[in-house]
Amino acid sequence: MPTLKIDEKEITVEKGTTIIRAAEKLGISIPYYCWHPGLSIAGNCRMCLVEVEKMPKPQISCHIQCQDGMVVHTQTETVKKLRQHVLEFLLVNHPLDCPVCDQAGECWLQDYYMKHGLYESRLDENKVKKSAKAVPIGPTIMLDSERCILCSRCVRFSDEITKTGEFGIFNRGDHSEIGIYPDRELNNKYSGNEADICPVGALTDRDFRFKCRVWYLKKTDSVCPGCARGCNITIEANLERPQHGSGERVMRLKPRFNDDVNDWWMCDAGRYGYKFIDHDRIMEPAYRKDGQLKTLDWNEAVAGFLTIFRAMTAQSKEKIAVLLSPQMTNEELYLAKRLFVAELGIKKVLLVGTNPDGDQDELLIRSDKHPNRKGAEYLGLIEEKSSVIKVLNEAEKGDLKALLVFGQDLVSLYPDQKVDHLLQQLSLSAFIGSNHNFTSEQAQWIFPAATYAEKDGTCTNFEGRVQRIQKALPPLGEPKPESEILMLLAERLGFHWPYQSQEEIFNELSRSAPQFKGLTYQKIGKEGIKV
Repeated sequence: MPTLKIDEKEITVEKGTTIIRAAEKLGISIPYYCWHPGLSIAGNCRMCLVEVEKMPKPQISCHIQCQDGMVVHTQTETVKKLRQHVLEFLLVNHPLDCPVCDQAGECWLQDYYMKHGLYESRLDENKVKKSAKAVPIGPTIMLDSERCILCSRCVRFSDEITKTGEFGIFNRGDHSEIGIYPDRELNNKYSGNEADICPVGALTDRDFRFKCRVWYLKKTDSVCPGCARGCNITIEANLERPQHGSGERVMRLKPRFNDDVNDWWMCDAGRYGYKFIDHDRIMEPAYRKDGQLKTLDWNEAVAGFLTIFRAMTAQSKEKIAVLLSPQMTNEELYLAKRLFVAELGIKKVLLVGTNPDGDQDELLIRSDKHPNRKGAEYLGLIEEKSSVIKVLNEAEKGDLKALLVFGQDLVSLYPDQKVDHLLQQLSLSAFIGSNHNFTSEQAQWIFPAATYAEKDGTCTNFEGRVQRIQKALPPLGEPKPESEILMLLAERLGFHWPYQSQEEIFNELSRSAPQFKGLTYQKIGKEGIKV
């Protein structure tokens, strides 16, 4: 393995490591545009030039591999002057419209120019105008080729990652520009990543465009709940938006690098599937009688529900069924199983999810659209569709008296079972979930639950990797995380649980479930841990 010095700091790296990656390990920042660790090396922006002793001229650090005894300098006067010249060249035809550019605040051209630029221009403003000025090139991305610096990242992403090949570089010299091939549009399942990897304002996200300035965003590490992959993401929210009303708080989701899960990418379904967090929410507990819905506070709702529920558990626990969801966290599933199975002795506690045979590809997307089916399996909750149908048939015959549904829309999942009619004829039906659906519109008791962005916890992806979600927002309205709802029910039923946090619940879970043995939130960390 070669040992070298970069800015007087010595490092030993694997053979084949480039200078820019070695510098990164030392905490030395070398500016770049075209290089991306997940794409092939283009070496066309020349921003990452460094001086290497015994080499006759500066070298691009994204391409040159480390050699034993190499001595590299990244901050010499020659290197700084070269960066100024590169930036001057890039700005020759670049529009100076930073105040109205949607990329302002996270534009690498802007950032590097403030650090390395020539602040007195030697050129006039007779810039070459490109043809595509704020043109939609697909459902998710807007192209402004005037702002493009021809780094070619977008071309390489569509050629190498999605292998759909929508992008090309057209024309020659200073008339060269990025574009979509004729009769094509950018509509692959990962198109949103093109905006992420564009270092300037040439490719912007149509969903986020002019929605919020980036310096107002609060970023929280989390995990995408869209499928069993569990892509690592950041939830970016504007907390100045109203907590009650129609204003959106979540502005966008972006992928967070995890080499073991999703690398640098995420699919469009996960990226744009956040709207439910701020829309169509169940805001308050409610009770439905004779088709009339009455909102209640939590004390009234829990007291009224438990009055009926206690009587039923005392009479016949065989006539009660609880349907849990693989959207729930490990902690919530553990508490649900403890309350309904261990404490109350209810035998019909089942897992219910959507069809696990959905869309799937070889990159990230999994057919199972739930983030925690594997965690449920580790806790002894395995979905059996036949068992759910059996319960619904019992309800139709009158052999089932109470049904508690967590999150899932049974009416849509089992259209042949006439669930809406069953919910009305049961002596007790309850829906615990975050958003309105056909099931919540028919249940007698409705308890609002927090979304994944409004709570802490863990999920286990299809590979058995336990990962953390973190609270990014306060609940919208009066919802509570399912864990808090379950603890409230347990307390009112006379079970005194000692938990003060999700971490304490997980610690007990890890002692009781073999697959989680020895795990703690600290061991899980930001990247997760495979069990």
